[in-house]
Amino acid sequence: MTDDGLSFSQRLIGFLPNLRRFAIALCRSRELADDLVQAACEKALAAEHSFQPGTRFDAWMFRILRNIWIDTLRRQKTAGISDDIANHEDISTPSGEDAAIARMTLQNVSEAIGHLPDEQREVLLMVCVEELSYKETAELLEIPIGTVMSRLARARKNLAERTGIDKDPMRLSPVKGGNQ
Repeated sequence: MTDDGLSFSQRLIGFLPNLRRFAIALCRSRELADDLVQAACEKALAAEHSFQPGTRFDAWMFRILRNIWIDTLRRQKTAGISDDIANHEDISTPSGEDAAIARMTLQNVSEAIGHLPDEQREVLLMVCVEELSYKETAELLEIPIGTVMSRLARARKNLAERTGIDKDPMRLSPVKGGNQ
């Protein structure tokens, strides 16, 4: 049992959606993401004894998955072509104008994220999607916290430029109407 009263397997099962989302964002292929998640789960179950209670389970799992992804990339350099998520039209959305606009926006953002350098994309996903702190991201990636901040700032700037988001900081600020 862990600190939260859940068994290791229960925590792993509960974390699968987050792990899959991160895997899809990294590799941009649902099929490959499923393989990565499966490999990460197998590795985590085999190394369950090495998980330190009191530490972040999500960071531990993200590190396992990321290391498997890096190994996969190294193998792919000699293996050849990979499948792109943009080739899959089986993503269902409700009909209507709003759904069409949402899909176009999602595609635009997805393409923009896909054009980011790997280092920027990883930091962006960990901080903005998985909601890891800068410190947790730095520890997970084994880089200084300043590097995390720098990569995140460059990723946000590149996304803003590629998606046409207004670069006016007052428009991006959650506080409306002033210099507060």
